[in-house]
Amino acid sequence: MNENVRLTAWVRGHVQGVGFRWFARENALRIGALAGFASNLSDGRVQIVAEGSREGCELLLDWLRTGDTPGRVDGVTEIWGDPRGGYDGFEIR
Repeated sequence: MNENVRLTAWVRGHVQGVGFRWFARENALRIGALAGFASNLSDGRVQIVAEGSREGCELLLDWLRTGDTPGRVDGVTEIWGDPRGGYDGFEIR
């Protein structure tokens, strides 16, 4: 069963000012059926919140960890939860 989930990921490294949020959005849209956002945090990390199928969220998380991203990813921390809704597509904040 492929239930809907909420993925919250914090990406650390050189991920601000390099187009990281834009690429995260493009990958979420490419995977399809994911809603949420990518946002810069004041400490230099990028926060990604994605809701949709577990498979889709895992694909996005795999992309965040592959190194095939703009900038340099030093690590990704994630938590999983139940979707909360309220997103209209996938946006950059």
